[in-house]
Amino acid sequence: MKSLRTVAQGVTAQLVVSRAYSLPLCMRLRYEPADPYVVHAVFFTHSDEPVEWVLGRDLLADGLKGSAGDGDVRIWSAVGRGDQAMYIVLASRAGTALLEVPVQDVRTFLESTEALVPRGTESGHIDWDVELACLLSQS
Repeated sequence: MKSLRTVAQGVTAQLVVSRAYSLPLCMRLRYEPADPYVVHAVFFTHSDEPVEWVLGRDLLADGLKGSAGDGDVRIWSAVGRGDQAMYIVLASRAGTALLEVPVQDVRTFLESTEALVPRGTESGHIDWDVELACLLSQS
């Protein structure tokens, strides 16, 4: 089961600097069925080069329902508290970023990915021969 189709969606997020100040940030979510467990999130700012993070698709989906993740990536939704946003914390050696993202944009994106590759069927979309050859070439 292979598909060349990619799901991509632009999202306007906010980089939360303080309680009173945030900066608009363009974010592009991309999902490729050949790598079915992950979502690529690319962040664009006006002053820096784009930054890409690889997030688990399940982590994003779990973040729609409640708090998910630990360590470098944490996600939670504020929808139940009257807010229509979800929050993503990304931590690295360079620092920590708190992003506010419209929950409906993430939900729509995930629904599109699940229409392509339903959750639970991801392993059927992986070319195991290619993965094995890649692993063997690294040893």
